[in-house]
Amino acid sequence: MHIEARLSALSEKHQKLDSIILKEEHRPAPDTVMLYELKKEKLKLKDEIERFRRTE
Repeated sequence: MHIEARLSALSEKHQKLDSIILKEEHRPAPDTVMLYELKKEKLKLKDEIERFRRTE
């Protein structure tokens, strides 16, 4: 059950980052450094989610 809760929290954070990234990308002058950092964090979350799914 602990793993399911962690997976849920990670997925929620991943979705929030995706939303932030999309909003930033659609701004007239997006902050490319911020986008880079957000995408890097999103990728780390995706990797962590995949690790958890493989251990289930």
